[in-house]
Amino acid sequence: MQLVNSRRLLLLITGLLVLVVFVLATTMNKTHPVQKDSALSDNNDVLWEVPDTSSLPFTETGRLIRYGRDLIANTSYYLGPKGTVAHITNGMNCQNCHLDAGTKTWGNNYGGVYSTYPKFRERSGTIENVYKRVNDCIDRSLNGHAIDTNSREMQAITAYINWLGQKVPKKMKPWGAGIRDISFIDRAADPSKGRIVFIQKCQRCHGVNGEGQLRFDSTGYVYPPLWGNNSYNTGAGLYRIGRFAGYARDNMPFDAPYNSASLTDEEAWDVAAFVNSQPRPQKDCSKDYPNIASKPVDLPLGPFKDNFSVEQHKYGPFEPIQATKRK
Repeated sequence: MQLVNSRRLLLLITGLLVLVVFVLATTMNKTHPVQKDSALSDNNDVLWEVPDTSSLPFTETGRLIRYGRDLIANTSYYLGPKGTVAHITNGMNCQNCHLDAGTKTWGNNYGGVYSTYPKFRERSGTIENVYKRVNDCIDRSLNGHAIDTNSREMQAITAYINWLGQKVPKKMKPWGAGIRDISFIDRAADPSKGRIVFIQKCQRCHGVNGEGQLRFDSTGYVYPPLWGNNSYNTGAGLYRIGRFAGYARDNMPFDAPYNSASLTDEEAWDVAAFVNSQPRPQKDCSKDYPNIASKPVDLPLGPFKDNFSVEQHKYGPFEPIQATKRK
């Protein structure tokens, strides 16, 4: 009996030690939540199920939605430098950033668009509808020119996006929508370290000079250019390294096994810093964020309400900026 009690006591002590170690490790984890783009937060109780395109009826509405999906997947074929409809974008496809035609969990998908738009966005200082949001992407991420909201192309893209999120309750943002926020690190993101990450894990798809890989028929990119004349401009969301880091953390390398932790948080921040330190098209963003106090902490485009430098707003560390913003 004494031996049994001793064993029980030993097991209890061992369990307590494990608990203490876990609590200490959790307490010492010096990461901080990144600022969100929107007041709407992910709702873990609302799940988004991607609808099946095979369920679409063979009606004008069904054809419009299918065309919208095709425009997302093959944007350059229709609207690129050699587009069959217009020549207004840089050759990238929408799904180069919105993976699997905007349906991949945490792949910058459209799951929460229909349910949350129209909505107020700090970047424009106005209430935006889906048309405005789509044209913003064309203007910034595709470094192109806005399309007429009455055009069949805009109507098709909007119909597809709305169809994807039609079952999500209004004012709700489902779990897995858009890009997952990534924790801050307790130092500035390092482009030099990021270059090593890029060489090891990114350049086999995106090219030695970040030029991407064109499709065999040159109608778009299999893997998009990450910098240079054909990449997104300085007004794009991914030019904020927090957005880029969160996107890369969950989705890159693109050829990695599903749900594998291919990049650590630090690697994601560093490679984001490297990519966004490279040359790319410039955009006049002077009218963005009319309320400058609402600028995200990782937006490297002044003027700022605080006294932190442009470099710190670009690479961090971001927690001091966030702390000041909270005050």
